[in-house]
Amino acid sequence: MSAPEARPGTATHAAPRRGHVVVCGLEGLGLRVVEQLVAAGQEVVVVDDTAPARTHRAASALGATVVERDATEAGALEAAGLDTASAVVCAESDDLRALRLALVVRERRDDVRVVTALATAAVGRAVAGGPGPDTVLDVAALATPTVVEACLQSPVHELDVGGHRFLSASTTAPRAGTLRTLYGDLVPLAVTPREGDHDEAATAVCPSRDRAVAPGDRVALLGTPGELAAAGIATDEPAPERRVTRRGGGWDPEARRAGHGRLRRAAAALVQLVREADRGLGWALVALLGLIVVSTVVLSLGYDDPGMSPVDALYFTVESVATVGFGDYSFAEQALWLRLWAVFLMLAGVVATAIPIAFFTDMLISRRLAETAGRRRASGARGHVVLIGLGAVGVAVLEALRERDREVVVVERDASNRFLDRAGAAGAPVVFGDATDAGILRAARVPHAAAVAVVTSDDMANVETGLAVRETLGERWTAVPVVLRILDRELARTAADRFDFRFVRSVAELAAPWFVGGALGLAVLGTFPVHGRAFLLGRLTVAPGSGLDGLVLHELAARTRVVALHRAGSAVLEHPPRRDTRLAAGDEAFLVGPYSELLDVLRRHTGR
Repeated sequence: MSAPEARPGTATHAAPRRGHVVVCGLEGLGLRVVEQLVAAGQEVVVVDDTAPARTHRAASALGATVVERDATEAGALEAAGLDTASAVVCAESDDLRALRLALVVRERRDDVRVVTALATAAVGRAVAGGPGPDTVLDVAALATPTVVEACLQSPVHELDVGGHRFLSASTTAPRAGTLRTLYGDLVPLAVTPREGDHDEAATAVCPSRDRAVAPGDRVALLGTPGELAAAGIATDEPAPERRVTRRGGGWDPEARRAGHGRLRRAAAALVQLVREADRGLGWALVALLGLIVVSTVVLSLGYDDPGMSPVDALYFTVESVATVGFGDYSFAEQALWLRLWAVFLMLAGVVATAIPIAFFTDMLISRRLAETAGRRRASGARGHVVLIGLGAVGVAVLEALRERDREVVVVERDASNRFLDRAGAAGAPVVFGDATDAGILRAARVPHAAAVAVVTSDDMANVETGLAVRETLGERWTAVPVVLRILDRELARTAADRFDFRFVRSVAELAAPWFVGGALGLAVLGTFPVHGRAFLLGRLTVAPGSGLDGLVLHELAARTRVVALHRAGSAVLEHPPRRDTRLAAGDEAFLVGPYSELLDVLRRHTGR
C-alpha cells in the first residue's frame, strides 16, 4: 500500500535546513508569530498536532513547513531540525507544555535562542535566569499597556531605555519652523498635518529633524522627561474627574457566557459550591453520614420482635435524625442498651443536622453579602473604568489602572474566580453577573463610566457585551472609549467596521512582535501607539559580520530611529547618537519605529 499523500507544506520529517526558526504550537499566538517571522524573511518549521486543519493550511500558505506531531513526543523536535535551528518559539497555550518544551530544548542545545510563553511569574524568572539565551514572556502582561492606554486615552507613554526613563508624548506645533528649531534633539516619531488629522496616509513616520511643520500640526516626540519639559511639552496626565463614594467602589467581574447544557451547568454549580464550602462543612457531613451508617447497622442487628430489615433500620435512623418521629417503632420492650442508643441517636441527630445547616446558611449569606457589597460599593462610582472579565489579562489591566490611581468596577460572572483576592487587594468592587444584561451594566455604573474594557477570553461574548455596552451608553457611545479584546483578526476587523468598535485589541497581535523579536535577537522593550500606528522600542546587539556591522546610522531604514547607543565596552549611554556614527560588533542599539520597519532592520541583522 502506498503512503498517504501529505498536504502541501506538511512534513513528518523536515528537509535538512540551517538557521531556521522552530515554532511549537500553532493556535492563536503561534500562527501570528509564524506570519511575522516569514515576513521578516525567516524560514519557519512548525511542530503542532492539535490545531485545526485549516490553521495548518494557513501556515503552509504562508510558506512554513508543518510537522504534524506532538512537540513533546520523542523525535518531534529532531524532525523539525532542532540541531541546526537558530531559535525555538514555544507558543503553546498550556504553561506546563511550554515549560516542558523550553527545558527539553535547553537540555539538548545550550546555544539556541528559546522564547517561551509562561504566565506563571516565578517559573518564568527561574527559566529566564538559567543558562542560555532564554526569553520568557507573559502574554497577558504584554497586552496590558495597550488596553490601559486605550482606556485612559493617554498621549504620554513611558519607556525604559538602557535604565533611563524616556517618554513618548504628543503636542501641537505652536508656530511654523523645523522640528530641529522647535524641539532640538528630541526624537521625532510622527507628524500629522492639521488638515490631515484623520488621514493615516498623511502622517509622516520618523521624519527628519529638518522637516518643516506648520502651526497646529500634531507632533509626536520621544525624549527624557527633562528634555520634554525644556521644550515646553506637558507630560503630566490630568487627574481623572471622578466621584466615588467611600462606601463603595464599583466592580462587576464578568465571565464568559454559558454555552453548556443544563446538566453541565448543574455540575459546574456543584463544583463551585464545594470550592466555596468551609472545610468544617465537609467534616460535619462526614460525621452525619457516619452516624446514619452506624445506626443502621446497630438497629438492623439489635432490634428484636419483630426485628428490622436494613431498609427499615435506615428508615428509622433518618426519621430520628430528622426529628420527624412518626411513631412507627417503639423501643419500650427493647433491651436497655438499645433504648439508650435510641436516646443518643435522637440527640446526636439534632446536633449532626444543625451543624451542616449552620455552615450552609453562613456560606449562602456570605456569598449574598459579597454580591450585595459589590453593587453597593459601585453605586456611587462616576468617571471610573468598568472592567468586564477577570482573567489573566483582566487582572493585569486592573492592577495597572489602580497603579495610575484610577477607580475600577469589575464585572465577573464566576463568583469563584481565582483572581477575586487580587481584585479585593486592589480595592476594586466586584459586581457579579452577566455583562450582556443591561441591569448588570447599570449596576456597574456603565452610563457614568469614563471607559469600558471588555477582556474575557471568549470573542463572541466580547462582541455581544460590546453591543450591550453600546446600548447602555446611548448618546455617550462616541465619547467613551470601549476597548474589546478579540483574538480572531477577521472578526476584529469586521466587528470594528460593522459595529463601530473603535478600540479592538488582539492579544495575539500585540504579543507576536515580542516573540518574533526574541527569536531574531531583538529584545522588544515596549509597544505604544503613535498617531494611530503601533510603534516598538527594541534593543539590538550588533553581531560580528552581520548586515549592521559597519553600517552608518543614517543608512538605516528611513522610518526607524536609533534613540540611544551603548558602544561596545562602554557603560555610557549615547543620547542622541550622531547620524554619522558607524555601528560596530558588540554595540547595543536602542531602536524605535513601526514594527514593519524594525523587521527590515532585523533582515539586515540576520543577513536574510
